[in-house]
Amino acid sequence: MGVSSSAPPVPRPAAGPKPSGSNVSPIVAATAPVPPPQVEPWEIEVVRAKEFIPRAKEGLWAMITREGVAPVVKPVFNWAGRNSLFPLHWGLACCAIEFAAAFGSRWDGERFGLVPRSSPRQCDLLIVNGTVTWKVAHKLITLWEQMPEPKWVIAMGNCATGGGPFRSAYSVVPGVDKLVPVDVYIAGCPPRPEAMLDGVLRLERLIQERKE
Repeated sequence: MGVSSSAPPVPRPAAGPKPSGSNVSPIVAATAPVPPPQVEPWEIEVVRAKEFIPRAKEGLWAMITREGVAPVVKPVFNWAGRNSLFPLHWGLACCAIEFAAAFGSRWDGERFGLVPRSSPRQCDLLIVNGTVTWKVAHKLITLWEQMPEPKWVIAMGNCATGGGPFRSAYSVVPGVDKLVPVDVYIAGCPPRPEAMLDGVLRLERLIQERKE
């Protein structure tokens, strides 16, 4: 009598409702992940701006409540002012060529927040870039007085700093600081665009550290 090597089939339980006991863990059906909606890049920037502004307001008001107005607001104004300087769009002599070149594609002064404006009422930075004569001195003072506070002055080049090679001439002002208060002096005849941008960065550090 032969012996079969295959075991008899095991009967499967009939399909029916699962028992509802406390020891039975519920089975959660796996769902396919929903792909994120396609968003245009400009819409992402709008969303970021909408999220940033409320959070920035909350953080700022919390700091003001904790530390007071002056210790919080002054650094914010200093930060905003030093990163958005608007120099007056004008030129006096050969230094004006270097001033113009600093805003060209090679040096790109606008990456430092410099935006030249043609109206003194929209400017906060006066870059005196050339020889100042007594005949034009009153015009320079008028432009300075028309600029809103806070405002700054950079003497660019030897002529604006101290008269340069024309210091002994009767018609030349021996330094623009005789007419308006100067914050930064830039040496050179004429100074290169890199020197002008370095002077602007030094002015930004002065603005960042100011207390009044």
